[in-house]
Amino acid sequence: MKKTMLLCALALSAVTAFGQESRQDVSFSAVGLVSPNVTGNAVHMSTTHTLGFLGSYRYLLTPRSGLELNYGFLQNDNKYVTSFIPNGRIHTRQQEITGAYVYNLTFKKINPFAEVGVGALIFTPIKDFSTNNLDAKQNTNIGGLFGAGVAYEISPSFDIRAEYRGFIAKAPDFSTANAVFKTNRYEVISTPAIGVAYHF
Repeated sequence: MKKTMLLCALALSAVTAFGQESRQDVSFSAVGLVSPNVTGNAVHMSTTHTLGFLGSYRYLLTPRSGLELNYGFLQNDNKYVTSFIPNGRIHTRQQEITGAYVYNLTFKKINPFAEVGVGALIFTPIKDFSTNNLDAKQNTNIGGLFGAGVAYEISPSFDIRAEYRGFIAKAPDFSTANAVFKTNRYEVISTPAIGVAYHF
């Protein structure tokens, strides 16, 4: 009986302590875009490197497990070479909307984490002087998110967060006439990120 009461008291104290800690955070990060060259279906696609923005909301279900929602935004150029079009170029607004499961570890002020999830990349053509194929249309490609990183606590409310993020999705083809930019290939788009998180 005494052992049972002691175990119950320890469990209650752990739950109470977790209830008093910050269980939510929002983070704002700068991201880079690194995409591979993709070749398939007699089409070669390359993507310019660029910088963008990532906003995230994370909610901890337990001290080690959490859920995260992400929104990312950047602009870049997608370049295509085909047997008919030697210099296809589409200025692109790329947006990310994803949800992920996050697993955390805590070592004093250093908190490594890993995440895996699903979501969409939205590729929207910007019809300006950097785009030479004006029949390009928006693509929404569903895929998988994975990543790992580390957070360094600088105060009880703030930490600095650095992370490698990868997204597996089909290469965009912008639904052009006669599918001239369709590679039928998947790519791993890398978006490493560094930013600041606020816990509340």
